[in-house]
Amino acid sequence: MLHDVVIAGAGPVGLMLACELRLAGTEVIVLEGRTEPAPGAASAHAPGVAINGGVIELLEMRGVMDDCRADGFEFPMAHFAHIWLDPSQLADRYPYNFSIPHARLVRRLTERARSLGADLRFGHRVRGVTQDRDTVEIRIGAPDGGDTVRGRYLVGCDGADSAVRQAAGIAFPGDEQPFHGTVGDFAVEPDDVLNQHLGAKEYPAGLFAVSPMAPGVVRVLTGEFGVEPPSRDGAPTPAEIQAAVRRIADVEFTSGEPTWSARWFNVTRLAERYRAGRVFLAGDAAHTHFPLGGQALSTGMDDAVNLGWKLGADLAGWAPEGLLDTYQAERRPIAEWACKTARAQVALLHPLTDLRDIIAEIVRFPDVNEYLVTMVGGTDTRYRFEGDGDAPHPLLGRRIPGVAAAGAVPELAVAWASGRGVLLDVSDDSDGRFDTTGWADRVSLVRSKPLPGLDADAVLLRPDGRVVWAARNGKAGDGPTEALTAWFGDPTAS
Repeated sequence: MLHDVVIAGAGPVGLMLACELRLAGTEVIVLEGRTEPAPGAASAHAPGVAINGGVIELLEMRGVMDDCRADGFEFPMAHFAHIWLDPSQLADRYPYNFSIPHARLVRRLTERARSLGADLRFGHRVRGVTQDRDTVEIRIGAPDGGDTVRGRYLVGCDGADSAVRQAAGIAFPGDEQPFHGTVGDFAVEPDDVLNQHLGAKEYPAGLFAVSPMAPGVVRVLTGEFGVEPPSRDGAPTPAEIQAAVRRIADVEFTSGEPTWSARWFNVTRLAERYRAGRVFLAGDAAHTHFPLGGQALSTGMDDAVNLGWKLGADLAGWAPEGLLDTYQAERRPIAEWACKTARAQVALLHPLTDLRDIIAEIVRFPDVNEYLVTMVGGTDTRYRFEGDGDAPHPLLGRRIPGVAAAGAVPELAVAWASGRGVLLDVSDDSDGRFDTTGWADRVSLVRSKPLPGLDADAVLLRPDGRVVWAARNGKAGDGPTEALTAWFGDPTAS
């Protein structure tokens, strides 16, 4: 049987991509080497404990964020190298991050993908990949001894050690700096010493953080710069984590066996290309860097939302020529920038210098705070489109301010949740100046009152929320027809 798209990896990126493909009407299989986490697991295979504004924006856009709210809470803080910022000053963006264990986000996305009809196959690990002009063949190891799956496309969302990337022959250049990190979840009593150290703190010897995960459970994280990892395999023991906390922060704790633990490292790599024939990469399989501020997750989730509708358009037969090539052209520069900003944060974390105090003073300036909040939150991304000209509209390549995605326009929220493109008309002119009839199967026409912070009276939005055409002060020029054709293909005959 030939499937439309096969995804390797059921982490947040792979699951988000599966949801995007199902919204586009694409049949999809997700292969995950690990066995399925137990429902409600607090931490299995997921070190992250929060999501930033960029991820919130994407989840709001697809109507998933409401399902996640019961699993966490808002907190109006962000940081650059653990120098605290104030997202609440950004009125037109989400003025908070959201605390949620990534395993619970995975569980919500798993439920979402299944409800949309994705075929999730746990315990299925990619063992080999071959392809020809029209298909990809994936050899897998499975509980029943192995199998072969064939698809029109394969997307590797299988992490930094991606078997898909290696099989496709895509280089992954970069470097690893001497560093060793541990993370583990510990059951604690209310009077445990770890509860006195909640939060993240930097020391000359490294990093120490304690985060609440569930009633009676805390996550302990350590990071030591300039040291070689004692091991690259296997989880750290409780004694190893306790010794690291003692070396870094001079804190003694004797809590019992962790329910889960892992090692982490300071590796920065960027895939040489994001596509090899019918094989694509997304998330950590395409880019990896020091984990700070949720940038890895937001960059990967944006990969998924960018690629999903384009693959769907190709398989549906209406994709304009070269649409799939725009995936690498748009996303690889963003990942390269994320790698650079992560390196810059590491430089501020170790060694500790007076420069941190100076940066902490500078971030009090509103413009600096906004710049850093949007950068670490993944909401500053702007794609450069061919033909933008010397003075493109400032909204081109961006998402419109978050207030619209938060429900200010119910019709827009419905269109976005369904994964469609949108022509949004917020002008006072109701004479039907725009006609999207030829693209009605791909684009929704939504009329609304003017939106705060939207410097346009009409915008054309791709399914990933990016503005590809904008009119200001009623001056639409030739209208959006050219942009509709460029991004949504030829109109259907009436």
